[in-house]
Amino acid sequence: MSSILFKQALFDHLARVGKAVGQGHRLAILEYLAQGERSVEALASLTGLSVANTSKHLQQLRQAGLVVARKEGLYVHYRLSDPEVITLLGVLRGLAERHLGEVEALVSGYLLARDAMEPVPREILLARMREGTVTVLDVRPPEEYAAGHLPQAFNIPLRELERRLHELPPDREVVAYCRGAWCVLSFEAVARLRELGFAARRLEEGFPEWRLAALPVEDHAS
Repeated sequence: MSSILFKQALFDHLARVGKAVGQGHRLAILEYLAQGERSVEALASLTGLSVANTSKHLQQLRQAGLVVARKEGLYVHYRLSDPEVITLLGVLRGLAERHLGEVEALVSGYLLARDAMEPVPREILLARMREGTVTVLDVRPPEEYAAGHLPQAFNIPLRELERRLHELPPDREVVAYCRGAWCVLSFEAVARLRELGFAARRLEEGFPEWRLAALPVEDHAS
C-alpha cells in the first residue's frame, strides 16, 4: 500500500465518526448518554423518537465506535464508549458557537435571553464548595443525579423547584447545573430563582464536563 492510499484509508475511517455525529438526533442521544447508561426505550422517550428510529441511530453510533451496548433480559442498554466523546461534543459546540451565525442567534435568543449573566467556571465553583459559601443545585432528573453528581449537590428537578424552595439555604448563592453548556434546565432554573429573590448563577458547563476534568463526584453509592 502506498503512503497516499494508507493516509486515505485512515481518513475514510475517521469520516465514519464524522458521519455518525453528523445528525442532530444522534448528538442529542450522545448528550443523554453523557449523563449515564440508558436503555433504548428510555432514550426514545427522552428524544421523542420511536424505539425503532432510536435503535437505528444507536447502531450507527455503535458502528462508529462512539457507544457500546449490553443486553439485560429483553432490554439493550447503551453507554459512551470513551469519556473523550464528551470532549468531541464540546469541540463541536465551541466551533458552532464561534463560526455559525445561526447557532449564535439561537443561543442568544433562547438561552441568554433567560440568563445572560457570566456563568461560574468549575475551578471557582470547586473552591467555593470547599469554603462552604455556595449551594450547588442539580436540576437534572433523579436517575441522572443517582448516576453521578457534584458533591453535596441538592437534586431538585426543574419542575419541582418552586414547591421545594424551602430546601435551599436562603443566605447563600445558588449555582445550578445540568447536562451541559446548552442545557435549558439550568438557564430556566436560574432565571426563576432570581425572580423569587435568590442570588443564583449557572455552572459554565455541565456534569459530564465536570466528571471528565477528574473533579470530585458522588453517586448513589457514595
